[in-house]
Amino acid sequence: MADGGTIQPIRGGVHRGIEHESARKHVTGAAAYTDDIPELPGTLHVAVRLSERAHARILGMDLARAKQAPGVHAVLTYADVPGDGDIGTIQRGDPILADDLVTYAGQAVVAVAAETLLQARAAARLVEIYYEDLPAVLTAEAALEKGSFVSPPLTFRRGDAAAAVAGAPHRLTGTLEVGGQDHFYLEGHIAYAIPKEDGDLLVHSSTQHPAEVQHAVAQVLGRPMHGIAVECRRMGGGFGGKESQPAQIAAIAGLLANATKRPVKFRLDRDDDMLMTGKRHDFFVRYDVGFDGEGRIQGLEMDLAGRCGVSLDLSNGVVDRAMFHADNAYYLPAARVTGHRCKTNTVSNTAFRGFGGPQGVIAIEHVVDEIARSLGKDPLDVRRANLYGGPGRDTTHYGMPVEEPEILAELMDRIERDGDYRRRRAEIDAFNARSPVLKKGLAVTPVKFGISFTVKHLNQAAALVHVYTDGSIQVNHGGTEMGQGIHTKMAQIAAQEFQIDVERVRVTASATDKVPNAPPTAASAGTDLNGMAVRIAVGTIRDRLVAFLAQHCHTTPDKVEFRDNAVFAGNHAMTFAEVAKLAYLNRVSLSSTGHYATPKIWWDREKCEGRPFFYFSCGVAVTEALIDTLTGEYSFPRADVLHDCSGSINPAIDLGQVEGAFVQGLGWVTSEELWWDGEGRLRTHAPSTYKIPTSRSLPEDFRVALYTDRPNREDTVFRSKAIGEPPLMLGISAWLALKDAVAAVGGHRLPVRLDAPATPERVLLAVEDVKTRMGSAGG
Repeated sequence: MADGGTIQPIRGGVHRGIEHESARKHVTGAAAYTDDIPELPGTLHVAVRLSERAHARILGMDLARAKQAPGVHAVLTYADVPGDGDIGTIQRGDPILADDLVTYAGQAVVAVAAETLLQARAAARLVEIYYEDLPAVLTAEAALEKGSFVSPPLTFRRGDAAAAVAGAPHRLTGTLEVGGQDHFYLEGHIAYAIPKEDGDLLVHSSTQHPAEVQHAVAQVLGRPMHGIAVECRRMGGGFGGKESQPAQIAAIAGLLANATKRPVKFRLDRDDDMLMTGKRHDFFVRYDVGFDGEGRIQGLEMDLAGRCGVSLDLSNGVVDRAMFHADNAYYLPAARVTGHRCKTNTVSNTAFRGFGGPQGVIAIEHVVDEIARSLGKDPLDVRRANLYGGPGRDTTHYGMPVEEPEILAELMDRIERDGDYRRRRAEIDAFNARSPVLKKGLAVTPVKFGISFTVKHLNQAAALVHVYTDGSIQVNHGGTEMGQGIHTKMAQIAAQEFQIDVERVRVTASATDKVPNAPPTAASAGTDLNGMAVRIAVGTIRDRLVAFLAQHCHTTPDKVEFRDNAVFAGNHAMTFAEVAKLAYLNRVSLSSTGHYATPKIWWDREKCEGRPFFYFSCGVAVTEALIDTLTGEYSFPRADVLHDCSGSINPAIDLGQVEGAFVQGLGWVTSEELWWDGEGRLRTHAPSTYKIPTSRSLPEDFRVALYTDRPNREDTVFRSKAIGEPPLMLGISAWLALKDAVAAVGGHRLPVRLDAPATPERVLLAVEDVKTRMGSAGG
């Protein structure tokens, strides 16, 4: 081989646990985020004036003092928008700045650009806004009572659920309140808009959806999309909070850059970020369930009411997915599940890891847990009795077949054995019998999570791959990197297909001028979609090279093989770099696009039938909790987590995803409490009052494993399975373990009311409630 290359196995193909491509940059601080981009001369900084009212008419504004403040270059309101200032993507209702009405406390009303951030903030505070207060609806329950919705309710039906419930031997009714969650990404929202010639803009945005940011900025400025380029190298966390919400931040930056003809940076501080941007939807749940003596569900009626906030945003998809996952892992022979999209005068809630799925899962897990306690049975046994599987028990309540239901029982078997559930259950019962103050609980929960966007057109991806004459590869794709390792996996896929070392592949920043019209990186589908697009693009180039080498080397295409950093064609052996140079000299194209669309999926929302998901991703967890009944404080001595990740592109990264998702789910159901006061103002808008999990929140004995026995039956990229969102729902086992520990106070004879998040205060109140009812009953 002329370039001195050697034949040796490739480093870093698929199914290998290599390090994240930016890992060393992350830990050394060298990774560049949007705020690290060197500021161009003349860069201005932005601050916004936020509404203090939940619902009010704007009678007038006095901007004079703000405009005259030191360093100020522009003070803009909705009236200054040259294009369309309402950037609602599905339906109108999301103005970048309030027009004549404010609809939640924390809404941006005025935007200020100044020489420094401190000058911009000082000027924003000088804006005077005069209001006329209007009635406000603040909770999902209140919205239900008033019939206040951002979109009409939707109902899934199978059989006659009401008759099945009424005819069952046992029946339970109840409610559950499920709290929201702030994304609390390490890097807050930020955009940097840089004017180019002819009025064009380059926008650096921390976003999961560059194409939507491009569309919003173009719309606000009244310009075609080809004049706006959006780029994102990496985000410091997203979790869904940077799917639709960055559009407003970038549009405000673009508006001010267009007005001043200067580069403009808009970086939110933590307080403004939490006040301005949407959260995970909190839910109010009502249920009526009928079941037999074994705890097997015979009929279920459930209402899932999500607090959507002031506009639709992504709430239709979020509430729909909660409805899709109201079965979780359990067969519902007769069901009526209704999703309500409640309109409230609070910030518009948005995507969050799981996208409504966690709210549906926690609802049915609560119901199954209540069934077990009412019958005096071990909740694990009741869960097993209701699992999908067996004749006639393999179709969801919306009509989609569960094609591998046996995996749920397999996971349950493995976790019960490896987690030593039965022995620990007996030991915990013995501990609780002799411990008057400290009580332990134990809970197992599975997850069955649908993989695909439920909006069909989003299930597509594109990629652009270049081979250079030195044999190095550049990969561009529509996915965005938020720490989950998608760029690393794309490099591994390209390296595997070309059979070269992964170090020879470079994945560039996500950019709308390289890969246009890309869907958001969300729904756990980033690798599934973009990985297939990369593979298709690489395959096109490989096919060209095979055809060329067969002719050039006087052999047949079946005798051309890419292997071990080399290419073999008949009796010829060349390095990949030699092949690239030779192909170029013979005018063979070394660049290609690839496009992939997920097959099989369809969903008729009007008829509520179809196959909304390509496949399901499953897992299971068993968590142990210890509570102090005098204070409500708690800890988690142990958690065992097992998630199906067969065919993993990168097992090391995916293991980290499972660990992180579980802890984020644990935070959602325990410590992360969002609290609005009676006037609709969020009071938990900083780390001093909003408590994300810390190292002390982790289970003391944390055992996480990947289940690899079942490669994907569907034709995904290298038969891999999605991993980003599903393990988050396994954190629900921690909430149910706390509930189990509270139930031990009453000897498991009384039902326990413990809404989520189960903060220490709520745990203590639940304990006191059990003690009071024991006293009333003479217990």
